[in-house]
Amino acid sequence: MSQDLPHGESWFSFFGFHDTFLENARRMQAAMSPDGLTWYAHEEVGVQHVFGLLTVLAVLLFFGIRTYSQIKDTEAAIVPEGKFSIRTFVELFTGYVYNQMASMMGKDAAKVFLPLIGTAAFVIFFSNLLGIMPFFPVPTTNFNTTLAFALVIFFATHIFGIKKHGFGYAKQFLGPFLPLAPLMLLIELISHIARPITLAIRLMANMAADHLVLGIFIGLVPFIVPLPIYALGCIVITVQTLVFCLLSTVYISMAISEDGH
Repeated sequence: MSQDLPHGESWFSFFGFHDTFLENARRMQAAMSPDGLTWYAHEEVGVQHVFGLLTVLAVLLFFGIRTYSQIKDTEAAIVPEGKFSIRTFVELFTGYVYNQMASMMGKDAAKVFLPLIGTAAFVIFFSNLLGIMPFFPVPTTNFNTTLAFALVIFFATHIFGIKKHGFGYAKQFLGPFLPLAPLMLLIELISHIARPITLAIRLMANMAADHLVLGIFIGLVPFIVPLPIYALGCIVITVQTLVFCLLSTVYISMAISEDGH
């Protein structure tokens, strides 16, 4: 795992263009800021999480192409495969996400938002999964990555809320009792702004802690003892993916709900 390497490093760090990227970033910041490299917060620029996410996207692209090649013939694809395969995994994973969404927002809305929430589920799950693989950086242990995920959900929530209700969408920020509307507006604004922050921190903190614990046990006893920690890590990977997607579904459901409009 990346913990066995120097602090802040992974096997991606040994690519030649990594040092070139860092040097170009330093020069660009020096040219833009008279105070120097203040935005680094006294740390080196880390891009390992970017390469980790690109690895995840490459794997998902392969899964998508592989699955599509097997289901494009709809008549033949009606009969499920008799063994566990990439297609079987994708179908089971997608079906589970859809069923969870349908139980919360209804089947019609679940069909509309499955591409968004389903994509988030796949990306987050496989990003988390890198945490139990040696020498791979874990994208979801970096706040930049998790905040990007959360901001996508944040903007999607309000975009679809406005699309559904028009300017009437603002009513949910004012509450049912008009004299308290200013106070409710302040409370709702703080609540909505906090959503992407809490989503990002929850995912990042849990995955970073799981990754750290696994690295410690592997460093101490590299064979038998870490196996229960691997099992616990698999549970954390699944639960954190589920929590992010369920909360995202709740936020979107509230935005498009007819209640209060």
